[in-house]
Amino acid sequence: MESYRGFLALLVSALPVGFLSVLFTLIWVLHYREGLGWDGSSLQLGPVAAASGGASFQAIIVYRLPWTWKCSKFLMKSIHAGLNGVATILAVIALVAVFDFHNAQSIPNMYSLHSWVGLAAVICYVLQLFTGFFIFLLPWAPPSLREFIMPIHVYFGLFLFGTTIATALMGVTEKLFFVLKDPAYHSFPPEGVFVNTLGLLILLFGALIFWIVSRPQWKRPKEPDSTLLKSNCDTTERMEGDIAISSGNNTDRSDSELNNEGATRKRNSGLDDVGQRSTM
Repeated sequence: MESYRGFLALLVSALPVGFLSVLFTLIWVLHYREGLGWDGSSLQLGPVAAASGGASFQAIIVYRLPWTWKCSKFLMKSIHAGLNGVATILAVIALVAVFDFHNAQSIPNMYSLHSWVGLAAVICYVLQLFTGFFIFLLPWAPPSLREFIMPIHVYFGLFLFGTTIATALMGVTEKLFFVLKDPAYHSFPPEGVFVNTLGLLILLFGALIFWIVSRPQWKRPKEPDSTLLKSNCDTTERMEGDIAISSGNNTDRSDSELNNEGATRKRNSGLDDVGQRSTM
């Protein structure tokens, strides 16, 4: 019960932190920056879509929700894939928006560490999504392949989540260095303090999600393995067969004993009759 309460406390804390991250990003773009748009004259949808994509990464905790453990594994896989699909779409929108904005403002593309890590994360995430879809969601892959891929799939899911957090933090810091000239970033302007707070929210959100998914006591219980069930069924059938054979042998022995007892009684009765006739 205490473990369950701890899980709920962390989950209830992580959800509003993720929502606040998206809200702070919107306030930063709409209030401090040029707003949203696709014509290249404003910051566009890149930061907002990226923050939304990071928030929808909560798909990695769907298997940890205790009230879903009674649901079918296929249903949970479908929900997991759907949420990650939404995250992928938002990440692609962010990527297109950034390239469009850079081209409209004559800003070079793909020169910073933020852009390298971000593009690598999007590519790897798309590969991760398709791998999970074809190997785990569709019933084509053999169990041996799924067993081999599962640890890799789980590791890369957590790795990409951490990479997304790092990319977001690098992106907001890089943007502040570019735009905060008067007053300068080092003089603690309101926008700088506000965006630094956004960075702390993103970091806190990542820490809460990492803690939730790293606790072994909050894992979804494993479903009984089909091989084990088959073995148990075979063992049960053998036991039932042994009991039936034993019961048959006991029945045969009982019938034999009854027959022997009847024959003895009949033989004794015959001897008694002979004795009575001889006496007469």
